[in-house]
Amino acid sequence: MIAASALHAPQLIANSQMLYLVWTAEDLDAVAALVPEGLTARADGAVFMNQYIVPTAEQTSNGAESVDAFGAYGLTYLGVDLAGLDTEAGVPARWWTHYFNSSESMNRYAAQRGVPASGGATELEVSADRVVATTFIDGTPTIRTVARIDDSPLTRATGQLRYITRDPASADYVSGRYPFVADNAGGFVVESLEFLDPNHDVYALRPAQPLDVTFGFYSPDITFCYPGGEGPLGSVHGS
Repeated sequence: MIAASALHAPQLIANSQMLYLVWTAEDLDAVAALVPEGLTARADGAVFMNQYIVPTAEQTSNGAESVDAFGAYGLTYLGVDLAGLDTEAGVPARWWTHYFNSSESMNRYAAQRGVPASGGATELEVSADRVVATTFIDGTPTIRTVARIDDSPLTRATGQLRYITRDPASADYVSGRYPFVADNAGGFVVESLEFLDPNHDVYALRPAQPLDVTFGFYSPDITFCYPGGEGPLGSVHGS
């Protein structure tokens, strides 16, 4: 049974550091098998991943003293891009398959909304020209991304991401809009993306070789709502 959270949606996360990627998977059949009945993976086998950190509790709208406050945390989540459910702006809908968060209270909040939340930790090492993001599961390095950046001016990006979840009580699909405002680093190039544990089920999402990253950014400063505008899939609010 999912533990209840005292927090109400939406929740604002401010000034986090984020590395976000989309790539072509190696095993398209394994990726498609992670998508439940009623939804369809894109034919190109696109997989997404977000590795980000929130260094202080004061960067969340629930604050450090609130009941079930998220606190400082590191999060990696992954999943599959879906076919036929793009937003009006052409942003693909996405289905979470894995979600590794160091905040137990945030895991409760997410699980109550149908996210496959579990424990884990994420670390970002950032220098003037490089970002190294490492995801730890049970204390073991499991995913590592290395990207190159430069010192050119940051570029402002705005929009909404769309994630589909499944209501734990009704099993109905829910569409969530997640608005964001980000300042992205220039010179972004992914040098490597490694799935380090072939025995973990997240290995099904490993990238094809040679690596084919179709979208990505590193932002030292991104603010977003979690989750935003939810509604039943197919409704006006959840379209």
